[in-house]
Amino acid sequence: MKPVLQVALDFLELKRALELAAEAVRGGAHWLEAGTPLIKSAGLDAVRELRRAFPRHTIVADLKTMDAGRIEMEAAAKAGANVGTVLGTASDSTIIECIEVGRHYGMDIHVDLLNVPDAPGLARKCEEWGAHHVGIHMPIDDQMRGRTPADLLRQVRAATRLPIAVAGGLNSETVVDVLEAGGDILIVGGAITKAADAEKATRDILKAVETREKIQTSLFKRGATEDEIRQILLTVSTPNVSDAQHRSGDLPGVVSVNTGLKAAGPAFTVRTAAGDWAKPVRAIQEAKPGDVIVIDAGGLTPAVWGELASHSCLRKGVAGVVIHGAIRDIDEIRKMKFPAWATLITPTAGEPKGFGEMQVSIRIGGVDVAPGDWIAADDSGVVRIPRAKALETANRAMNVLEAENRLREEIHKKGTLSEIVELEKWEKEIGDRSKPEH
Repeated sequence: MKPVLQVALDFLELKRALELAAEAVRGGAHWLEAGTPLIKSAGLDAVRELRRAFPRHTIVADLKTMDAGRIEMEAAAKAGANVGTVLGTASDSTIIECIEVGRHYGMDIHVDLLNVPDAPGLARKCEEWGAHHVGIHMPIDDQMRGRTPADLLRQVRAATRLPIAVAGGLNSETVVDVLEAGGDILIVGGAITKAADAEKATRDILKAVETREKIQTSLFKRGATEDEIRQILLTVSTPNVSDAQHRSGDLPGVVSVNTGLKAAGPAFTVRTAAGDWAKPVRAIQEAKPGDVIVIDAGGLTPAVWGELASHSCLRKGVAGVVIHGAIRDIDEIRKMKFPAWATLITPTAGEPKGFGEMQVSIRIGGVDVAPGDWIAADDSGVVRIPRAKALETANRAMNVLEAENRLREEIHKKGTLSEIVELEKWEKEIGDRSKPEH
């Protein structure tokens, strides 16, 4: 089949979904998907409204049916869906029931192979049962850990002649790889739904599909290497990173002393006494280029850092310094544009007594920082990211930034944040919060 571009409308607000769909249709989108979050929020009214607004387009109801196949697929068909999705992890009888409903109502059935142990084997069964197509679905949470659908797609392509839909971080670059690996239906979410200009984003992706040439994008990509983690953290803001960690990780009271600069890198930790700058200076020698030196000096004066230490870092390639304590020589540090954060500024230096330790776990404002944890810092503050979750957190922070870019554009065009996200609808109701008796 000719490649199909399906736009996944994974919104909670139906109005936003319809407005985005209109932009995507102007850009040439073929199929419109009422995403699972949208169906859970608005019900099958989402399908009905999409059908009314776009009578000539294929409407997909991403039900992710797991049971009660007949009831759910009949309801979706009557609401106006052309395609309904059933999870491959459902029982064989449920999948077959969905396919039979599809035949009766003229609705195509998409079998989502999400987390199916033997995806190629099930794809062969689906072909025998009469499914319209199967789907390779890389979950968002797995995308954040750097996984892609490419390898599984090749395996399933070798097992079935059915059209294969592919979802999982597709953009104007990766759609070309998916096509070459055997994908037929390109399910694109964030690269369109989070774009400031969704119509242009749709056109770019379709152009990449038609020409088989990648169109470079700086957003809607997920990292996998240390260099990519660093680049993402230098692109996003520390509020984005905090949001990605469920609004946590910031080092309280540590602020930028050289505004307009960012730093991101693994932490080289130092514990020292107030004013004792021996170990902080030794750390410059031991740290690797790209590291951020993080010093716990008790949050007190005198200074454990100044101009000469900063100059040494620039020469060594150290990305920045974060000090729970005092810094001095701010005028010179600002001239040399060295990224620095501290809790205090003072003209007075301490003495190199040699107390303390390097590369040990430290605690700043109740937040533990271990050697190798990642640090992201900008004018909003400093955030620590556990080493084991650096890749996932960076990718989630980029996801936050992309969502905010879209919201910013909607605010500019249409109104306030409260109106756009339908805030009143999602506020907790005021009333009796006592536990029910039964």
